[in-house]
Amino acid sequence: MTAHRLADLAAALGLEHAGDGDLLVQRPAPPAQAGPDELAVAMDPKFLGDLAGGRARAAVLPAGADWQGLGLAGAIFAPRARYAMAGLTARFQHPVEAPAGVHPSAIVDPSAQIGPGASIGPFVVIGRDVVVGARARILSHVSIGPEAAIGDDALLMEGVRIGARTRIGHRFVAHPNAVAGADGFSFVTPEPGAVEAAKARGASDVFGSAATVYARIHSLGSVRVGDDVELGAGACLDRGTLKDTTIGNGTKIDNLVQVGHNVSVGEHCLLCAHVGIAGSAVIQDRVVLGGKAGIADHLTIGHDSVVAGGSGVGANVPPRSVMIGSPAIKRDEFNRMWMAMRRLPRAMDKLRELTGGLR
Repeated sequence: MTAHRLADLAAALGLEHAGDGDLLVQRPAPPAQAGPDELAVAMDPKFLGDLAGGRARAAVLPAGADWQGLGLAGAIFAPRARYAMAGLTARFQHPVEAPAGVHPSAIVDPSAQIGPGASIGPFVVIGRDVVVGARARILSHVSIGPEAAIGDDALLMEGVRIGARTRIGHRFVAHPNAVAGADGFSFVTPEPGAVEAAKARGASDVFGSAATVYARIHSLGSVRVGDDVELGAGACLDRGTLKDTTIGNGTKIDNLVQVGHNVSVGEHCLLCAHVGIAGSAVIQDRVVLGGKAGIADHLTIGHDSVVAGGSGVGANVPPRSVMIGSPAIKRDEFNRMWMAMRRLPRAMDKLRELTGGLR
């Protein structure tokens, strides 16, 4: 890693510093393990005591912290710790090894258009009429299907799969083994099957061939992804049936997330690990779906809503809602129900006492 002057680092982060601005720091480190050439990260007051266990001469501290009393030669002050952490880790990020040009082992169709400064790594396969933008970095074992388009400054890490006709914007990041453009999971039985019976009558009273013979509904659409989208490791975006599955600008998708066919995800959403979104759901702008949240098909989650981790959403959610539970309900209602459940054993004891031993 390149060493940074403390003053230069503070200026790059838009933060104030004190003490010796010429101190060189090689990398950030936990305060208890930081050495004299490392920058101790102690932005939370609870970590200040750990500085005594290390040998750091400089640290990132909460605003107003007594850096001299902590025995430091210099300090950077971070009023908003996690936001400062984003900038700090970006400055010390390990560079991706992706030399410009096409690796000899890559297979690139002659009709493909590769932008200037792009890097095509080992064992990459790029299909017919693909467009790869300028300065894109395609790491080893990536495959890109026919007629797909990848924007400028994209980073596709090892093993990523981009399906045919998928359209992806600029500055896209896909982590290992992510898939954009898989076939949608859509099947139908010749006669009304068990799922349809359960919905209509509340009973799975269908059996035999009607319940066991499945015909695939093929995905004729594709996937369209906006600018500045990130797709986590093992995450999957399914193609649409007739229209495209869409992901809006700035949306970040965590590892092992499943976005079903025809789904529309808005701009600047956060989809955390293990989220599952069933077909044709609409996720409006700036929605946060916590880990393992599940969204049923054809629902709309209103803009600026938050769905807590592990929740199961089975009905439309109004804008700016906070939903918890399975089935998910609004937070205030959930809290009242939870408090009532906590009181239930005591209430039952009182009821037994009043009724002379109710069983």
